[in-house]
Amino acid sequence: MSGKRKKGHPLLRLAVLVLAGWLILTFLPQLGAMRVAQLSLVEIPEWVDVQIIQVDGLSRRGEKLEDIRNIVIHYVGNPGTTAQQNHDWYENPQSEVSSHFLIGLEGEIIQCIPLDEFSSATNHRNKDTISVEVCHPDESGRFNDAAYSSLVRLTVWLLENTGLKPEDVIRHYDVTGKECPRYFVRNEDSWRLFLQDVDAALRKEG
Repeated sequence: MSGKRKKGHPLLRLAVLVLAGWLILTFLPQLGAMRVAQLSLVEIPEWVDVQIIQVDGLSRRGEKLEDIRNIVIHYVGNPGTTAQQNHDWYENPQSEVSSHFLIGLEGEIIQCIPLDEFSSATNHRNKDTISVEVCHPDESGRFNDAAYSSLVRLTVWLLENTGLKPEDVIRHYDVTGKECPRYFVRNEDSWRLFLQDVDAALRKEG
């Protein structure tokens, strides 16, 4: 008896690949829509100040996410400004930017965009990401202790409610190459430490 294994017919292999591709293209968008629909049901914790901005077609488009694949960390880029000041800028008619959440210098957290909608923060990834902008005291972009602690807390909560993992937390830099959040781009060790802190806090919660 020959030890050679029979190869499948090329046309059969091709048919299987075509079917697999069709199933992926057909059902993945539906799964994404289901995940987004679940986000609309998430109860926002009391430690988040909900101040949803008005739909204006720019800062808040009012469009539903297609899926949720990553949580993206940003810095506001305006040293010394507060979460409230940045929120109020989002509502300014001249603004074309926004984020789902803002974290302030005293650790306060403001929600600006509903969880199941686009923000205007992460370029072509607005369609499948949740964005978090963090205030910082100076040009280095380094977050103070209060803001950092709240960032870890909020990120853990988002992971718990989206089913994502710490490795799904990325920087704006990882999407576009933009130096944002600046301190975490210039200091890779600090970024890795942040992800470790998130992972440790998530395990503790579990």
